[in-house]
Amino acid sequence: MATFLFDKIIFGPVTSRRLGESLGINLLPRDSKYCNFNCLYCECGFTSKSFGKNKNALPAASNVRESLEATLSRYSDQNVRIDTITFAGNGEPTLHPEFSKIIEDAIELRGKYYPDAKIAVLSNATLITKQAIRDALRRVEYNILKIDSVNEDTVRLINCPLGNFSLSGLKENMKNFEGNLTIQTLFVRGNYQGETFDNSTEQEVKDWLNFLKEIHPELVMIYTFRRDTPIDTIQKISPERLHEIAGKVREMGIQVSVSV
Repeated sequence: MATFLFDKIIFGPVTSRRLGESLGINLLPRDSKYCNFNCLYCECGFTSKSFGKNKNALPAASNVRESLEATLSRYSDQNVRIDTITFAGNGEPTLHPEFSKIIEDAIELRGKYYPDAKIAVLSNATLITKQAIRDALRRVEYNILKIDSVNEDTVRLINCPLGNFSLSGLKENMKNFEGNLTIQTLFVRGNYQGETFDNSTEQEVKDWLNFLKEIHPELVMIYTFRRDTPIDTIQKISPERLHEIAGKVREMGIQVSVSV
């Protein structure tokens, strides 16, 4: 039931199951989750009731640049290994109003201090309806977009989106990437407030595979939760089932990784 929040703009590097030695960037408040999803498995807990009301709680692009440059310069001098510079943190990074500028700065500083490092963004994809967000994501090596289910009811049970949300609109905008994207799916089952959910059933997986066939991503990342979750009525999917699902993705000619 405990939750985890990043209390700095720059954190790590930490060893990531998917991204190697990853230096994290948190563009969001340090004391609360800031996200338009309320995923039942989120390590950051539930979205704050003050979400969206105080954009002054977000660090300015100039502060992010200053913090990132100081960290990269110090770690470069110390020969600290950094494989990936990852935008993650306490919620949805693309909600930051200066997201495009921050990506531009990160690309410049990466080139100066760690030219071999990749840049990744972990996103729930809801803001790819905006051209500026899509353009910024196209500039990084790993734009990792969440899609836990292609069933509207399942999405509302597991991800609990706030405000307007359209799966059909999400699919069309993912197609705009022309395959230059990574899909991230967390498989989970459980119950919450009297309703059960399981996005690993045969029908759920079949529909999800059809979705992947339409957008044909470069890579699919399959995993289950690892840290504490905000509810205790949630269960991991077995490694055997995750690898079984991964096999179906490979049969489609799409690269896939599994983290357990």
